[in-house]
Amino acid sequence: MQIVSRLKDEMFLVLAMAVAVVAYFSEHTVLEMGRGMSLIAAVALVATIVVASVRVAHHAEILAIKVGDPYGTMILTLSAVAVEVIILAIMMSGESSPTLVRDTIYAALMLDINGILGLAALLGGLKHGEQPYNDNSGKTYGVMILTAMGISMIVPEFVPDDKWHYYSAFTIVAMIALYGLFLRMQVGQHSYFFSYAYPRGERKKTDAEEHSAEDSTMVSIATILIGVVIIGLLAEFMSTFMTEGLRDTGAPVALTAIVVAAISAAPEILTALRAALRNRMQATVNIAMGASLSTVILTVPVMEAIALYTGQPFIMAMTPVQTVMVAITLIAAAINLNDGETNAIEGMTHFILFATFLMLTALGL
Repeated sequence: MQIVSRLKDEMFLVLAMAVAVVAYFSEHTVLEMGRGMSLIAAVALVATIVVASVRVAHHAEILAIKVGDPYGTMILTLSAVAVEVIILAIMMSGESSPTLVRDTIYAALMLDINGILGLAALLGGLKHGEQPYNDNSGKTYGVMILTAMGISMIVPEFVPDDKWHYYSAFTIVAMIALYGLFLRMQVGQHSYFFSYAYPRGERKKTDAEEHSAEDSTMVSIATILIGVVIIGLLAEFMSTFMTEGLRDTGAPVALTAIVVAAISAAPEILTALRAALRNRMQATVNIAMGASLSTVILTVPVMEAIALYTGQPFIMAMTPVQTVMVAITLIAAAINLNDGETNAIEGMTHFILFATFLMLTALGL
C-alpha cells in the first residue's frame, strides 16, 4: 500500500516515464509524418519535461527546507542546472547550432535576473512595499556573475581560432576555482551573506514545509535522481523532434535556447514568486541570482570539456546585442541590489529588460 501511495504522489514522474516509453517506440513514425507532427511531439515533450522538473524541484525544496539557507537554495539551483546541462549535452550531440550553449546561458541570465527576479520584486513590491534581504548576497552574486560571464563569453571574442583549446582549458580551471571558492563562502564562514533573519511574526509555513515530515531525505534524493534520468531521456527525443520540426522554418536560432532555459527555470519561477509574495525576498534573490551564477559557472566547464573531447569548439563569444543586454542587466542589478531592499519600481526595470530581450529575440537579434 505504501508503494501505491508513493506512486500516486509521483504520478507526474510516472506519466513522464510513460511518455518517454511512447516516444521511444514511436520516434521513427512521428518523424516520417513530417515537420508539423514532429513539432507537436516536441511541444508535448517540453510540457512533460516541465512537469517532471517541477516534481524534481518539489523534492529539492523539501531537502532545502530541512537543511535551511544557504544550503537550501543551493540544492534548488543545482537541481535546475543539472537538468539544463543534461538537456544541452544531449542536444549538442545532435544537429544543433554551434551557438546553442552561448544562447542558452544568455537566455537563462535574462530569464533568471530580469524575468524571475524582476517579476517577483514587482509583485512582491506591489503587495508588501519595500522587501528586505541581505545586501551582501546581491553584491557577491553580481560580481561573481560579471567575472564568470566576462571570462567565458566576452573574452573569447578576442581569442584566435587556432588557440581556442588553450583558452577553453583555462576557462574550465577558472570556473572550477571560482565555484570552489564560492561554495566555501556560501557554506562556510560567509554563509550569513546569503541568509536573512526575519522577525518571528513573519515566519510562515510553506507548502513544502507542511509536507516535509511526510517525506524522508532518502526518498527525496532518490526521486530527484530518478527524475533527472527521466528528464534526460525525454530531452533526447525532444531534441530530435524539435530539430526536425523547426527545420527550414526560418524560426530564430535562439528559440531553442529559450526553450531549454525556460525548462530548467520553470520550477524556480514558482518557488521564487511564492517566496516574494510571502515577503521572503532573500529566498528569491538567492534563487534568481544563484541560478544565474550556477548556470554560467557550472554549464561552461562541462560544455567546454565536451568541446575539448570532441575537438569541435562551440561559439561562446556573445554578439554585440547580447553583450549590451548583459551589461545593462548587471549594472541595473548592481544598483537595485545595493541597499538591502527591493520595491516594485526596481522589479519593473528588470521586467522591462526581460520584455526587451524577448522583443530582440523575436527580431532575430
